[in-house]
Amino acid sequence: MDSILNKGPFAPCPSPFNMAAHVLGRATMQPEKVALTVMGRRQDTHWSYAKLEAAVRGTGTGLLRLGLKAGDILLLRLGNTLEFPIAYLGAIAVGVIPVPTSSQLTLSEVEKIVTTLKPKAIAHGTSVPSPEEGEFQRISEADLAEMHALPPCDYVMGEPERMAYIIYTSGTSGRPRAVMHAHRAIWARQMMFEGWYDLKEDDRLCHAGAFNWTYTLGTGLMDPWTIGATALIPEDGIPPAALPDLMKRHSASIFAAAPGVYRKMLKSGSGLDLPALRHGLSAGEKLSEPLRDQWKKETGTGVYEAYGMSECSTFISANPTAPAKNGALGSVQTGRHIALLTEDGFAPQGEVGQIAVHRSDPGLMLGYRDANEDTEKRYRGDWFLTGDLGVLSEDDQIHYKGRNDDMMNAGGYRVSPLEVEAALLAAPEAQNITALAVCDVEIKQDVRIIAAFYTSEAKVDEAVLEAQAKDRLAAYKRPKLYRRIDAMPLGPNNKLRRAALKDFL
Repeated sequence: MDSILNKGPFAPCPSPFNMAAHVLGRATMQPEKVALTVMGRRQDTHWSYAKLEAAVRGTGTGLLRLGLKAGDILLLRLGNTLEFPIAYLGAIAVGVIPVPTSSQLTLSEVEKIVTTLKPKAIAHGTSVPSPEEGEFQRISEADLAEMHALPPCDYVMGEPERMAYIIYTSGTSGRPRAVMHAHRAIWARQMMFEGWYDLKEDDRLCHAGAFNWTYTLGTGLMDPWTIGATALIPEDGIPPAALPDLMKRHSASIFAAAPGVYRKMLKSGSGLDLPALRHGLSAGEKLSEPLRDQWKKETGTGVYEAYGMSECSTFISANPTAPAKNGALGSVQTGRHIALLTEDGFAPQGEVGQIAVHRSDPGLMLGYRDANEDTEKRYRGDWFLTGDLGVLSEDDQIHYKGRNDDMMNAGGYRVSPLEVEAALLAAPEAQNITALAVCDVEIKQDVRIIAAFYTSEAKVDEAVLEAQAKDRLAAYKRPKLYRRIDAMPLGPNNKLRRAALKDFL
């Protein structure tokens, strides 16, 4: 039997369609219900569905009054603030293309994005690196906040296949790529409601991430709002150790976080008395079985994992009615068409193949912006290649078997080693380096870091390399360990065996 799972098709996206209108569709039915609670140390902030939609549509009006129009690009350089999702949805409401970016990006990284993206405007926070001058308008957080009170914009309706937003992902070539997504992407996320979340209208979903993280944006905000649930987000600066008390106080029924947050909560010693919690959700990197088991022991609830990527929302997952077995990622969601491919065709069941998504999937990207060749390289016929390897077991569960390339995973972010290496080799001290390579390594159970290995004829001041990384790379991309070695591990064709670098720890 070949490793092909066709659980579709999903119900077609209606037309005309607008992603923001879909997310806020419950606002007219339940205007006074709390859509969002920002959980604070001393004081909470509550947003009703009516207030949220008014702010989003007011922001849409404000963007139009500044001269932006449908198809223009708005780069989001905002911190961990509610203005981030409001500006994101406000732009989509009027057809402006928002580009959410991590506040951890350095000014150098942002300038490269601006050069290639050519945004019409940049929405910026006071402490977030952003270019001061250029052929774009600058919109401050204060400007965005004032837009909330403006008259509501009309939703710009259209074909669901048209572009709605862009997100950036690390490319295997070392150059970040702009991933274009259609309005239909939000429609496709409904397959996750049953296949992963078990999300209901009366749920109170707490996401541990910041407002400006795409995992939070989708799982923590857009999806609960789409179904009419309440989103719970901790205010900026709340440590993982403080989350259990906040979750108990706010009766969180579902908790979503990256594996590292679960680990910190379990090690905090603060207790995990969570009587309202039904289960947890995990994504971004592989969740270990010991961590899952410990959470179950401490809380009495399961943690259900999902697999997805920047180019396609999660499509393999476990859930309370279909938990993962024997360390598997989970099962293919209803509505999806997934296969495991080898160089010669479909992998037989029980054998390793590359996980691939059929191009008909409504959650799949439109393509990489201004990079048609890069887009086509990711396809083999009608199949989008994820770069990840898996095995389909007899019970139709998919077991993760690692990457098919050298991409690294740093706290849930995929990072190209070539991007990190290029930044380090630009340092003045690098003239003494004869060879340099980076990879991600597991330093202890469930803890992975990026490590840099190098050879040199003379002693290298690693502090200079660290300063170079700080200047040119977001924090999650920077090596946390530098190690001088005698020689790089090379294969028979003189090619770097990156996986063998781990042996030098």
